[in-house]
Amino acid sequence: MDGLLIVDKPRGVSSFNVIRDVRKKYGIRAVGHIGTLDPEASGVLPILVGKATKLSDLLMLHDKDYIAEITLGIKTDSGDIEGNIIERDDSNHNYDKNQILTVLNSFKGHSKQIPPMYSAIKIDGKKLYELARNGESVEREERDIFIENIELLDFDGKIIKYKVTCSKGTYIRVLSEDIAEKLGTVGFMSSLRRTRVGNFKIEDAEKFIKIEDILDVEKIELNDSKYKKFLNGILSNVEGFNNGWIKIYKNGEFKGFGIVNKNLLKRKIVIDE
Repeated sequence: MDGLLIVDKPRGVSSFNVIRDVRKKYGIRAVGHIGTLDPEASGVLPILVGKATKLSDLLMLHDKDYIAEITLGIKTDSGDIEGNIIERDDSNHNYDKNQILTVLNSFKGHSKQIPPMYSAIKIDGKKLYELARNGESVEREERDIFIENIELLDFDGKIIKYKVTCSKGTYIRVLSEDIAEKLGTVGFMSSLRRTRVGNFKIEDAEKFIKIEDILDVEKIELNDSKYKKFLNGILSNVEGFNNGWIKIYKNGEFKGFGIVNKNLLKRKIVIDE
């Protein structure tokens, strides 16, 4: 069983527990996910099964869609609903939707973001959230992020609901705090739902995608000679294909994935082994 299962992770369940349940259900050890969701977040969690786990690094690069809520006037140490309140702003700001829209739009494009202490990033072998729970804080390097689109869905004077399309590595908790700060107040991410990871959408939850259909890439039919080279990891010349991942077929049967670079085909994944 090799492929990808689109799971709609419920709130209150860890990403690891989802993997554990999939392993138990299908009786297979090789299971991984594309992009962790915090326990209090819900939504799309693509689960790779079998040899599809070898596609993990590539699929991690996909952009994502989220729907988030910011509760204004309260700041927590973790930036989300699970944290302890560390600051309040009881001022009556009387924001209107145009102000909110202006601030949201200011985040579009390329920018830098400092990862939160409450994250799974490792520094000197230790996860940041472990240090944070011990009251420690360490310096973190800024990361490049890209906000392709951000739109206001609702605002009731206290809670901002927005949708964002962003690059890999964007922390919505930090973005939510930054939005509140730009409005001249504090805030925390009180709700988060991921609705898309690359081509995998919430509407397709519980759908299983065969490994050969995971990547929307070119395909090539190999003869006996070139397929033997492919199996043995020997580069072979192929012309007329773009650089990048490619599906490998022999006698019309899917055999795996390779990578084309300057008309040379390199082996990446073989299904039959």
